[in-house]
Amino acid sequence: MTPVFKQPATPKQAVRRKARLDTLLDPELFKALADPTRGKLLACLVKCSRPCSVTEIAQCCDLDFSMVARHLTTLARSGVLTARKEGRTVWYEAPSDLAARFRAIADAIDELAPADCCEEGDCCG
Repeated sequence: MTPVFKQPATPKQAVRRKARLDTLLDPELFKALADPTRGKLLACLVKCSRPCSVTEIAQCCDLDFSMVARHLTTLARSGVLTARKEGRTVWYEAPSDLAARFRAIADAIDELAPADCCEEGDCCG
């Protein structure tokens, strides 16, 4: 059973409250995912289900090789992708725990959600 927390009355009280969500909301992760092109590149790699080189990925989109490389580097720096260099080729792939990382964020948000008032019977008619 998920513990029920007393909801803070003000944002000032909420910011002082320590929660697992504080450590999971990494600004670099969200900055990396905020760009639509990086979102498409991530989706491509997840669907491919194997490591892909920058050259392979660049062939799948209408971007210059250097732009694709820059976007992939940003995704890798944020932890959304893993990068492995072999000679002059860099191989990118989605890490096996990517879904678990997003699931952990969703679970941490759920932990902080207010209890359904209808369960207590004080707001439903």
